[in-house]
Amino acid sequence: MEVEEQRKRILFGRRKGKPLRKTQQKAVDKLLPLLTVPLDADKIDLPALFDHKVDQYWLEIGFGGGEHLAWQAEHHPEAGIIGCEPFINGVAMLLAKIMDTDIENVRVHNEAAERLMDKLPDASLDKGFLLFADPWPKTSHHKRRFVTDANVEALARLLKDDAILRVGTDHADYGAWILHHFLRSDKFVWEVEKPNDWLIRGDDWPKTRYESKAEREGRKSVYYRFRRVARGA
Repeated sequence: MEVEEQRKRILFGRRKGKPLRKTQQKAVDKLLPLLTVPLDADKIDLPALFDHKVDQYWLEIGFGGGEHLAWQAEHHPEAGIIGCEPFINGVAMLLAKIMDTDIENVRVHNEAAERLMDKLPDASLDKGFLLFADPWPKTSHHKRRFVTDANVEALARLLKDDAILRVGTDHADYGAWILHHFLRSDKFVWEVEKPNDWLIRGDDWPKTRYESKAEREGRKSVYYRFRRVARGA
């Protein structure tokens, strides 16, 4: 399937769950219009998104409740981080965290990540994250999984040479699916040195609420690091 055709079939889960609490609704009303990435131009002007100069641009796809994204933003003020999350309740949780801190280097895309990715310039991202995305376990729902050949190709277009993409999941079948798609691409290398490397999260990879839930329910998580192969190598 061609990339353009797949973009016409963007699929994701629920857009909204439980009613937002007053503080969450306040955060959405106040911050979301200010932090939303505009998609009206042919290509997104990354430097223009942020009020202060940043040295790097990162992308997190499906940030859930925003725990990981907020932690990275607090610890890396030099990076401008764009978070994609269609689920408004997760967006509200992130925005509430931003209101409670001095985080200024986050921007939000409250729709499917593909729509934003199509507008990002080539080789513009220094790092990417895809953490505990919905595994869509039913065979009939596999077409909804974010990791596809088309999206692997899109990420390869966006990431700079030698940039790292971190991918985490607690679903064994989806973990195998992820490896299958990335290893058959000649644009990514799986960064693993020891047999247990992919079982170690690392100190600079904070735990998400979905990972904590998986631990409580007895599921083990895997942590992949894929490096974008240098162009022309």
